[in-house]
Amino acid sequence: MAKYRLVLLRHGEGAWTKENRFCSWVDQKLSSDGIKEAQNCGKHLKALGFEFDLVFTSVLSRSIQTAWLILQEMGQEWVPIQSSWRLNERHYGALIGLNRAEMALNHGEEQVKIWRRSYDVTPPPITESHPYYEEIYNDRRYKCSDVAQDSLPKAESLKDVLDRLLPYWNEKIVPELRSGKMILISAHGNSSRALLKHVEGISDEDIINVTLPTGVPILLELDEDLHPLGPHQFLGDQEAIQAAIKKVEDQGKVKSAEK
Repeated sequence: MAKYRLVLLRHGEGAWTKENRFCSWVDQKLSSDGIKEAQNCGKHLKALGFEFDLVFTSVLSRSIQTAWLILQEMGQEWVPIQSSWRLNERHYGALIGLNRAEMALNHGEEQVKIWRRSYDVTPPPITESHPYYEEIYNDRRYKCSDVAQDSLPKAESLKDVLDRLLPYWNEKIVPELRSGKMILISAHGNSSRALLKHVEGISDEDIINVTLPTGVPILLELDEDLHPLGPHQFLGDQEAIQAAIKKVEDQGKVKSAEK
């Protein structure tokens, strides 16, 4: 019997996800399909009888919007939401805005997979000449974060994401879990992967093969010491979920017509 349960998910499809671009810290709303994914996620969680006490999101709109839509579908709009940059997507540095398939054509699929999925490889850092530098670092949401703006990352590996996420997990989320609250975390592909790596003890080598589709809730059941009672569970139609995972994996491959 699980002592603690929480639901984790990657937000619904964003506008740049549809365009197969590295979105990272550029703020994007959900696409029309992403809105539907979040709504369907809420309907499914409601049908399964979930009742949340608290929601955690990043400070990026697609994460927050997903949480809003889920709670709306569940009739739980009143549930408090706490947001932190520590749950943000991985900072992809100089790769932000670039098309993954075009990158695979220019640099090879294996290199793109390493940039996207490896544990400790950091992409080239963003510089002030990058077209999205000012948009990210002049954003008011980071002026009220728990670190100085000049201490915010300029590029991150998955290890870096875990390093900045862990204090928030241990100091903010874990105490709420231990108090008996049912928690929803609406995060991103890499912040969710980092958290799964920590909770489930996934090795540095195996995490490269963990892919999370958009808008699919993941159930984690934990014992008294916050150790998993089993592997994480994707909630929903398993065949459709596997197809969604393959779609994400294919984003980093050269399109057939270009091969």
